[in-house]
Amino acid sequence: MDRLPIFRSKSDSMSSMSTTSSFTSTQKGEWLPAPAQSRQKVRLRALLGHCLYRRVILWTLAVITLGFWVFFTRRGGSFDLARLGTDLPEETKEQSKGDNEGRDPLHWLKYKHLDGYYRGLRTLVPISEHKPEFPFVPGRQPATTTVTSAHLPTPTVFVPQPDYESKEYKSTYHPVQTCYIDENKKVPAPDLYAYNGVPQGMPDPAIGSNSLLGIRDDVCFDRFSRYGPYGLGYSEDEGGLGEGMDTESDGSETVWSKTGKIDYRNVDWGRAQQQCVTDNRKRFDINAGRERKKVVRIAVVIRTYVGFEWNTHAIMNFRAMVSELSLRSGGEYTVHFLLHVKDNNLPIWADSETRQQILDESMPREFHSMCTLWSEAQMELLYSGGWGEAVENPSGQSVHGVYRSAHFPLQHFAMTHPEYEYFWNWEMDMRYLGNFYELFDRLGSWARDQSRNHLWERSAKYYIPAVHGDWKNFTELVVQTTRNAGKRPIMGPVYFPGRTRIRAEERSETFMPASCFTSPGDGSPGVAADDSVRCGVDENADLITLNPIFDAEKSGWVFASDVTGWDLTQPTPPRRCAIVTASRLSRRLLEVMHEETWRFHHSMFSEMFPAAMALHHGLKAVYAPHPVLLDRGWEMEAVDKHFNGGYDNSTSGHGSPFDFQNEHNHKGTSWYYNSEFAGLLWRRWLGYAQMDGRGEDGGRAGEGTLRGGKTEEESPWSTGRLCLRSMLVHPIKWEKPNDG
Repeated sequence: MDRLPIFRSKSDSMSSMSTTSSFTSTQKGEWLPAPAQSRQKVRLRALLGHCLYRRVILWTLAVITLGFWVFFTRRGGSFDLARLGTDLPEETKEQSKGDNEGRDPLHWLKYKHLDGYYRGLRTLVPISEHKPEFPFVPGRQPATTTVTSAHLPTPTVFVPQPDYESKEYKSTYHPVQTCYIDENKKVPAPDLYAYNGVPQGMPDPAIGSNSLLGIRDDVCFDRFSRYGPYGLGYSEDEGGLGEGMDTESDGSETVWSKTGKIDYRNVDWGRAQQQCVTDNRKRFDINAGRERKKVVRIAVVIRTYVGFEWNTHAIMNFRAMVSELSLRSGGEYTVHFLLHVKDNNLPIWADSETRQQILDESMPREFHSMCTLWSEAQMELLYSGGWGEAVENPSGQSVHGVYRSAHFPLQHFAMTHPEYEYFWNWEMDMRYLGNFYELFDRLGSWARDQSRNHLWERSAKYYIPAVHGDWKNFTELVVQTTRNAGKRPIMGPVYFPGRTRIRAEERSETFMPASCFTSPGDGSPGVAADDSVRCGVDENADLITLNPIFDAEKSGWVFASDVTGWDLTQPTPPRRCAIVTASRLSRRLLEVMHEETWRFHHSMFSEMFPAAMALHHGLKAVYAPHPVLLDRGWEMEAVDKHFNGGYDNSTSGHGSPFDFQNEHNHKGTSWYYNSEFAGLLWRRWLGYAQMDGRGEDGGRAGEGTLRGGKTEEESPWSTGRLCLRSMLVHPIKWEKPNDG
């Protein structure tokens, strides 16, 4: 469809705000059942209309609830209101000292901890010989910890990018020019290394799958094969970070055998990225010739803030991201930082010295030229006007604030960067064990291959291979469950009372691809085909999330009704949400969000607005089931019960795993904002000793016995450094023991 306009005059904006649509049941699209409670029926709001009375009553109820919680919780944990039920922007997060557990005892404490994650390089076996410790298979003998070699294996170069030198690639796209780290074009971006095989007994993911997404699961990475090329393991005098030199390092020299130890002291990553794009500009120019395909450019936007405490591990993480995504791809990706300036009084647009001072105090010099500064005052100017009242505002924060509307600066960034078609929204406390290009490229390809048929229903459910079987079986299961519930799958835009139409809809345009319509053969557009399995196949996704996209209504998620700008006399609009803001958004989705914001003054909580807008307007939204590990050997039926406990055996509605009473189940996962396991495993992999989280009462983070570290890894009975398969971990709040 045609690109939506980006700008419009103020007079046009004001006149268009009254534009709404009245749909009947005969129109194309989807009607969702109205929420159980209509806003017209709720008169308590009027009774509590006085701000002072409402606050007194709400705070009284909060204090009473807190008292009951402290009294009945075994550990006496307290609510962490700043972290309750969401993956908030980094600067608003506070370390939780309690748990929203809701149950005593926690059922998962009864399960035995898994040991296979901590077997090292000397236990590597080919994937064909691998016997995972978990999930448990009846009749299969567990693998024993056996040292397969007295010598450490040797890693090999790992290149997940296409073969740019192949005849096939060059016949389809313009040739890729080599990109360099230094201005003199002497130092090309380095190779990443991996080990063939995996440690014997390494548990398989409980949720999701690498192989399903096209990510290799037959290799593993140790800390030096992953980060050695970016400065880990050698001194600052040699141009490294001086990090990792206090850990076991036998055999690590292999990763520098080809390039030597690269001197990163004077690198300007923004300049290197720009030079890479310039040298490869023919690949992205749609007018460069019809004989070659244009390569679509993708931005990776990392949200950071003034006051973030940088460390060497964070630096090497983002060096890896720039090198693997941008320089090694010939400029297909470009990495940016969105730097939140919290002091609205600073003249960040008027004075270059102020801007430079902020950069000097907030960012490593090597990343300065990648930064875009923004402030909440800027968002108030950009999205000014009459904002209506929110259905609920549990945080009490402004709609223009990063707490509730972290998508605002991303929307603005997209409007000012027309060179990009897709935007990865990323956070500072996420790490990836593996190659970033392989992750982002495979997620995009897999999402493109997904049919829209029952896509919303599939995306609302955690994929658990040991329970659901292969993906084909999982897909059929979702179809059958939907039919048994007497529901129609969501295939296009949804219509509801009070819905407004964006400009594209006023022009009778649709975001649905041609594959979703049946043609009568007379040249007319045809009608939507609800049962078309080809609908949406080969269509790039407008939204890719890394957690299920759930129905927020009655889900128990604290911010489910943080909805602003819609008519409060109507039922609350249908919402979808994906916890953890990491996601890929298309330009057209961000343009829809931008128009809904400036024109209609609509917004929802940060993790809800993108998915809800995709739902309302019929854009393609996909949850990509990447591998999520568990620290304990759960019964697989229990995994399905607790992670798909909502309606239709999904994550939606009552029983959702995102209800704050149920979120404790994520404590032992590798990917969720309240995870304890992610940080423990990450630091053990980095080579630092950690409390193993085991104890007589089941064990929790910070409990148990000190394990790992240099002494243990160097001991004669050690199996060597940890070697883990490609996986995302979140949150990583600190990395070295003395940083915590």
